[in-house]
Amino acid sequence: MRITDIRETSVALKSSLRNAAFDFSEMTTSVVAVITDVVREGGPVAGFAFNSTGRYACGAQMRERFIPRIVKAPPETLLNGRGDNLDPEKVLACMMQREKPGGHTERSVAIGTIEVAVWDAVAKIAGKPLYRVLAEKYNRGRAAKRVPCYVGGGWYEPGKGVGDLQDEIRARLDLGYTTMKIKVGGATIPQDMKRIEASLKVVRSGNRLAVDANAAFDRARALAYAKALAPYELRWFEEPCDPLDYALLADVAHDYEASLATGENLFSTQDVQNLVGYGGLRADRDILQMDVPQSYGIVQLSRTLAMLERRGWGRKSVFPHGGNQMTLHIVGGFGLGGCEAYPGVFGPFAGFADDARVENGTINLPDRPGIGFEAQNALYAVMRALIN
Repeated sequence: MRITDIRETSVALKSSLRNAAFDFSEMTTSVVAVITDVVREGGPVAGFAFNSTGRYACGAQMRERFIPRIVKAPPETLLNGRGDNLDPEKVLACMMQREKPGGHTERSVAIGTIEVAVWDAVAKIAGKPLYRVLAEKYNRGRAAKRVPCYVGGGWYEPGKGVGDLQDEIRARLDLGYTTMKIKVGGATIPQDMKRIEASLKVVRSGNRLAVDANAAFDRARALAYAKALAPYELRWFEEPCDPLDYALLADVAHDYEASLATGENLFSTQDVQNLVGYGGLRADRDILQMDVPQSYGIVQLSRTLAMLERRGWGRKSVFPHGGNQMTLHIVGGFGLGGCEAYPGVFGPFAGFADDARVENGTINLPDRPGIGFEAQNALYAVMRALIN
């Protein structure tokens, strides 16, 4: 049993969406295929993954360092103790050879994307959905059948008014979702408060609306938004500032009694440890949103969760960034708080299996081996092209 090849391609998102910090017009993502010599249904088993939306493709690092290290490694050094499957922890260690500690963002996305693709292959070889494999290894076998799921949306777009925002939210509620997240910070505070009030008229409860500032605020604006948002008692106020500005984040947490959310721009266990240690966050209400393929992958998530649990944080406080099939399996397998969804945006990279069912704000986990990209026709066409 061995990995015979790893392939990557870059795909453009081609989106006009905008948040408070940037637009997506130049955004790309890397799609990866990890090909093995294990044969199922007449062909080699291949694991797939992509680096989530909101970052750029990272094929150069993969091709120059990480893929060659895996392909050159003696195959037996990448197998589990029984020799009947790949061991993602060993694959991760192989990729990390000769890598200096620190500097995580230079490599974590490339490594994490490959690592998640390895997990897809592992689950396919085992003949199980990935969430069941993860539950058996990391959650005492307790796999969720449905997980809470909220919609990320409410972007700024040319010509989009308050009425259009309300129509967007109604359309998502009609799909079975109950909680919506919209962008703030791309307009003035009075304009954004009008958008929030209009949104609340549709969702009808503050705990069913979250807002996201995409880490765009300086001190004055972060504290001003915290003050303006406080009366609404929203589900959470996401990324009020750079998550590495612990002093400012702690000041926002001091002034803002309701829930904060942050962490999608952190890429290592050390980053998250510093965040909860110095950022003033509160384990009884705040939300952590690390994006797993962006931050070294699933093995590293297990280490981050262990660190958080030692510091009094429960798994239900973790809502990973990334509305995609990878995140869905990770949430279900580890027993995390919930996942995001991006219906109708980011082309083939948003959403879940074509037959996924959303009911009362929860979504079902697929029963197919692996991550189940094969049930996402548009995305799987891109992935299949890598191995044909």
